[in-house]
Amino acid sequence: MPALRLLGRKWLAASDDLVFPSIFELLFRFVWLVLIALVVEVLIPITWQCSSEGWLGGAFVRLYLCGTLALQATLLLLLAALALHSAKGTITDVDARKMVAPLLLLKVLLVLPEIALNAMGTMWMFCEVIECSVTDKFSSIVIQSIVLFNWVQLALTIFGLFMVFDPLGSVNYDDMQDTPNQARHHKKVTGLWSRRFRWAFCWLKRDEHGKEAFQQVAALLSALFRSTDLVPSDVVAGCVLLRVRQKRETREMRRIQMLNDEEPIYTTDVNKIFSETPPWMNLEDALHYLRLSIAAYGWPYVLYRHCFTGFCKLAKHLTCCCCRPKNSIVTDDNCCLCHFAGVKYMSKLSADDIIFASFNNRVFELPFCVIADHERESIVVAVGGSISLRDIFTDFTAGSEKFEADGLPEETAAHKGMSMGAAKMLRRLMPVLDRAFQQFPHYDLVLTGHSLGAGVAVLVALKLRPRYPHLKVFAFSTPAGLISREAARFTESFVLTIGVGDDLVMRLSVHSIENLRTKVIQTIHATKLPKYRIMLNGFGYALFGVPARDLESTWRRPEELEAHAADDSDALLAQGVSTEAALVSRNVFARRFSSARLFTAGRILHIVRRKRMGIEKKVRTQEPTYEMRWACAEDFMELQVMPRMLLDHLPENVHRTMQTVLEERHSYRVTHVV
Repeated sequence: MPALRLLGRKWLAASDDLVFPSIFELLFRFVWLVLIALVVEVLIPITWQCSSEGWLGGAFVRLYLCGTLALQATLLLLLAALALHSAKGTITDVDARKMVAPLLLLKVLLVLPEIALNAMGTMWMFCEVIECSVTDKFSSIVIQSIVLFNWVQLALTIFGLFMVFDPLGSVNYDDMQDTPNQARHHKKVTGLWSRRFRWAFCWLKRDEHGKEAFQQVAALLSALFRSTDLVPSDVVAGCVLLRVRQKRETREMRRIQMLNDEEPIYTTDVNKIFSETPPWMNLEDALHYLRLSIAAYGWPYVLYRHCFTGFCKLAKHLTCCCCRPKNSIVTDDNCCLCHFAGVKYMSKLSADDIIFASFNNRVFELPFCVIADHERESIVVAVGGSISLRDIFTDFTAGSEKFEADGLPEETAAHKGMSMGAAKMLRRLMPVLDRAFQQFPHYDLVLTGHSLGAGVAVLVALKLRPRYPHLKVFAFSTPAGLISREAARFTESFVLTIGVGDDLVMRLSVHSIENLRTKVIQTIHATKLPKYRIMLNGFGYALFGVPARDLESTWRRPEELEAHAADDSDALLAQGVSTEAALVSRNVFARRFSSARLFTAGRILHIVRRKRMGIEKKVRTQEPTYEMRWACAEDFMELQVMPRMLLDHLPENVHRTMQTVLEERHSYRVTHVV
């Protein structure tokens, strides 16, 4: 940071990204240099005995051997200098690495003689046009191997240049600060991302809304990094630093709570948690409906959970193509009804209990099942979550659009992709519900879903509630950027949302990503470590956690971290922070991709793993594994860089957590009764 300037343009790499590639290539070239030196010592005397007519004899071979030896030695010194200079200074200290660009340019220019020499080696070893055969088997194998590896290395170099090539790299960062230029650049970047999506995901263009999704996601990606000079490695390093910063902030908060003798926010007492809630809000029913929402994922989830035995588990539930009924309740499944087999296996229900199942998976269209739950006397609509690339585009069509339903404020906004998914689902769902309630008129209506399915279930419930006023929603790991705040409060009476631990998706919204971008830039400017040290520390953190010493030693001035968190550009400039960090921080709310701020819906139960303290770490006790509290939507507005942020979102981990809470509650009761 900023991006590397070379050959009159900027690239998607920085001057401090070359430490590890240079060291890696240096080690390989050192081995090549030693081998070539041995070959030269053996073959040079022999080349004088070869034919000396023209250039296709001994002189040709000597030129190749001596030229290769000299070039490898030169590249070895060049790579050592490149690694040394690239490791200098912090991420923002570009002046310390001013020699990187000329050194890199020299290395790029040396590719031309390297290609020429490698072509000579190919002619000698593989084309049989050089009248100088090698009888020494070791030398022959070494030369052939070096020639082949050199071609591979050159191909990787070209591929690397392609990967870091920025099609819009000729645009100067300073020119982008003017509003007209910034708008034009944003439009160009949006078009570039849209073309990339159309090329990479060409099969999605056949979907009715495929092109619209490409355009929406391209505009989002362009807006997130508008007017910044970040490269991908800066984002990775920034996330590692944010992990350290957030752990430091958590430690300080815990220390303040202990000094103030504050009552713990979380509790292990499940009865206390549900003491003031309606009877339908309970973990037993929630676990039951979670199982049905997982079943809506179909056969891919079965194979994901049972990689080697999944097919055997599905086999007994499959339907022969010849035996498939004409008036099937299943639509958009394959000939053997594999999705339907997955639903039956995971839900433990018979085909007679499944009233309708649609497995049409397109952009803005989600699979769902309508189930007659006789045990709880309810009609259950289970909506599938994200399990395909099409679902990912629905997720990332994250702008807000107006959402209308009876009982909601007029200016209510909702996640655009989920809103469109809910509208499409309603058109197919309404006739099915009419038939279901004609058959079971005294049953209740329950909607459930996980992740994307939870968000769509909430929006569908808001549309259905005027017709079914007693409906309930069990939502699991609901995305943060779902609906406006007042509408979210309105849903608290009929929506139970359950989230586990550091779930990324429950904190994922356009606003939280934009805040993360700003924090990444501010945190990068606050560190005193070079990027290669940050990357090495990141591997250590992933394996062993963040040591206490790094919470302070990572920063220039630890006490000023809070000042960097403020959106005050003048303060940042006064602290010596670069113009870019100040510009990104200035008027951050005026530069949002979406003007409406969206929140998680429903009454939110947050379950976390209980941190064992003191003697509990050494002695195994019967204390509960998890603790929980009722949270508010504002608690999930900031992204947290945590080790389990992806694992805590997976449906099997949510299921395992809830099951453990219920089992420990039961065993705790039994122990106390005895």
